[in-house]
Amino acid sequence: MELTKTPNKTAARVGIGGPVGSGKTALIEQLIPALAERGIEVAVVTNDLVTKEDALRLQRSGLISPERVLAVEAGACPHTIIREDPSLNIAAADTLAQNFPQADVILIESGGDNLASTFSLDLVDYWIFVIDTGGGDDIPRKRGPGIIRSDLLVINKIDIGPYVGADVDSMQKEASEIREGRPVILTDCKKQTGIKELIDCLVHNVLFLDA
Repeated sequence: MELTKTPNKTAARVGIGGPVGSGKTALIEQLIPALAERGIEVAVVTNDLVTKEDALRLQRSGLISPERVLAVEAGACPHTIIREDPSLNIAAADTLAQNFPQADVILIESGGDNLASTFSLDLVDYWIFVIDTGGGDDIPRKRGPGIIRSDLLVINKIDIGPYVGADVDSMQKEASEIREGRPVILTDCKKQTGIKELIDCLVHNVLFLDA
């Protein structure tokens, strides 16, 4: 169902961070078509160390026009650059906003260490932190900045939890307690589990669009 938009509204900027391999790009690949189904236009900024691998993956996916994806080559830990100097990412997001003035949301993806990563609020309006069950069910108890401070915590790859000995229910409970009730969503990108819930969260808490 398409949503009613506010004319000339500046695109919201949403950070998607988390450890390398937690499934951020796979999550974005689910978000793009799900947002499009609601008439929400997307652009994406990716961050890699010295490659454009994530950007190329999205550009070749067929899910989004390639020109709507820009890559930032960080040259160091991506989250260090975003935290201490967000200018490269701000410039990339500004370019996308200028080139695609009808875009409703710009997703800014970056991977980094679970305990050190954080997004600058100079860069994003809202940020999502992604962890996965493959990293162990003790991740919420480690209370990294992403776990505690993110606007939304995503526990991804819940399908592999039983195979890696991770108690998904325990992860969700502990994360909710540590985050004092702020949102925690469980996802499985292969089965699209949790994607609708995540989209609903973005629509109501970030884009402020009415059905």
